[in-house]
Amino acid sequence: MNIFFEESGSFKAGTILSQQAESYQVELPGGRRSKIKGRDVLLRFEAPTPTEFMHQAETLGEEIDLPFLWECASDEEFAFAALATEYFGDGASAVQQAALVLRMHGAPVYFRRRGRGQYQRAPQEQLQAALAGLARKQQQLELQAHYQAELIAHRLPDALRGKELQLLFKADKNTIEWKALDAAAAALGTTHAKVLLACGGIASPRALHEAGFLFEYFPRGTAFPPIEEPPQPGIELPLADVAAFSIDDVTTTEIDDALSVQALADGRLRIGIHIAAPGLGIVRGDPIDAIARERMSTVYVPGDKITMLPDAVVDAYTLKEGAPRPALSLYVIVDAASYDVIATETRAELVPIATNLRHNELDDIVTAEALAAGTGDYPHKDQIARLWPLAQALYGKRQAAREGYGLKPEVQNKTDYSFYVDGEHVTILPRRRGAPLDLIVAEMAILANSTWGRLLAECGVPGIYRAQRAYGVNRTRMQTTPAPHEGLGVEQYAWSTSPLRRYVDLVNQWQLLACVQYGVTAKLAAPFKPKDADLYATVSNFEAAHAAYGEHQARMERFWCLRWLQQENMRQIQASVLKGDLVRLNDIPLTVIVPGLGVQARGTQVLLDILSVDDVTLDVSCRLAQVLGEGAGAVTAEASDDETDESGGIDEGDEVGTADAERDIAEGDAAESADNENDAMTSRGDGTGG
Repeated sequence: MNIFFEESGSFKAGTILSQQAESYQVELPGGRRSKIKGRDVLLRFEAPTPTEFMHQAETLGEEIDLPFLWECASDEEFAFAALATEYFGDGASAVQQAALVLRMHGAPVYFRRRGRGQYQRAPQEQLQAALAGLARKQQQLELQAHYQAELIAHRLPDALRGKELQLLFKADKNTIEWKALDAAAAALGTTHAKVLLACGGIASPRALHEAGFLFEYFPRGTAFPPIEEPPQPGIELPLADVAAFSIDDVTTTEIDDALSVQALADGRLRIGIHIAAPGLGIVRGDPIDAIARERMSTVYVPGDKITMLPDAVVDAYTLKEGAPRPALSLYVIVDAASYDVIATETRAELVPIATNLRHNELDDIVTAEALAAGTGDYPHKDQIARLWPLAQALYGKRQAAREGYGLKPEVQNKTDYSFYVDGEHVTILPRRRGAPLDLIVAEMAILANSTWGRLLAECGVPGIYRAQRAYGVNRTRMQTTPAPHEGLGVEQYAWSTSPLRRYVDLVNQWQLLACVQYGVTAKLAAPFKPKDADLYATVSNFEAAHAAYGEHQARMERFWCLRWLQQENMRQIQASVLKGDLVRLNDIPLTVIVPGLGVQARGTQVLLDILSVDDVTLDVSCRLAQVLGEGAGAVTAEASDDETDESGGIDEGDEVGTADAERDIAEGDAAESADNENDAMTSRGDGTGG
């Protein structure tokens, strides 16, 4: 004897082996045995075999007309056998009855299960609504299949046009558009991004990376709301008796800083560090402040930037040559022999800017050797010659302070890189840290930021400080009270030298202007009072934005490094071993994993075969071609000692140093660059991250 029964929500047929009371021992067609309760048995039959029985029932069930079956059914609850008689006639066979059960059970839109073998047809209104829903779902499935086919054929359906970024970066996975894209990617064995690139939905890999960042952080676009006029300084400013000059990359337009040097009659030097002063015109809470507070920082990527302030405001306050510009000036009196700092003074004034010097014109001329010999002909030669030994002296004193904190001295021979993008062509040029102009600019920035941090503390005015411990987790942090920056070797460090680019610097400039104007009573008049909740919020918001912008800069620098490999048709390239399988290419700031590299000492030079470059996933596939040996002529290898010093720690803070620092972190370096080599008075250009 065979039975047709329900088990775990599905229907099966098997042969009875034994019966005990209301339970059956049943053998299923596959050989599995199961204990079945009598209440779960719907039909008993002699023939055909269970396997043939289920096959016949399923085949017949598919032929049953559901709408007609629904018409035959009663509005009341009924047993399946009663409906089988109504539909098939008297004497409905076991196969027919089983077919009807399978058909009803598989059509919950038409029939509701009310118990073992008991059903009730759905009310007409609910049936019509459900059928309409099924029709819509079927249409959606057909539309999804159409979209999928179009995407596989590298054609972008009109329904997906304009939704590409939403689908990639903030997708609603319940939409048919996303389901079609996901299915197409799976069918092609690729990523969603590559499917849309192949279809033309995304113009290029570069556009993909740029659009992803903008979609997340600038969803309303990068344009500024209209402003009537750039805000003018709210106080009358005296004219400084100096001829200042700036040192920047050729692409820099946000010129935050300039320098001046005067020889005093007593043999001392008067060094002027002049910082653009938008804080004289922008007021906390005004529309320009709201813009800057939302953006928090200028975003730099190779070949492009998104400024923190509108162009008109930047143009009004940038230290452009040819006219006096509003500035907050720090004057430092130093001994011309020992270069000890004797006195400092801070003023708000109009500073005549004589010249905007550019690195591309001077770096090859202003070398340590040329300065020592007094050779070369360039603007402000005498002033630069006086600043060079001062910068060296300041650097040396900071190194002594670093050693006092238990750190090794900074190593200046690490190589930075400048990116210049023209259309889709990229030029990547190395630049050695610690070159005279770089060191002058960096040391003057550190001197200003540390001195002004002390001024804020002396006046009891809160500011935003950057502190760093020599050891421990979270070594570098931002806070509203002064603390040592051990990596830089200074007692306190308050970012103040880049107010056109960073909101933190603008906030500190407001506080400093209050100190200049009100002195010891400044804390009563400063825009931010002690324990101001908005100051803490600014710190938190800035850190989040700064990290995100730095990550984007690092991503785009990696993209352009990969583009350079393709552009130069590089098949082999030399690299320096960093750690394990990780190497850094010598010609560009790119790190890659080399599988099977083996155990190599740090700094070992290797020759790599470039197998493939993927500028969508930003991956490089390469293999070891040859081990060249230690120190075989790579500029980056010379920096290995600096990069491996684990007693320091990267300060990922400055606006152009972020990408370098993030890259160093990713490479496993514990470099000691801190804020100094690439601070607000950096020489890297706007298009390269500075």
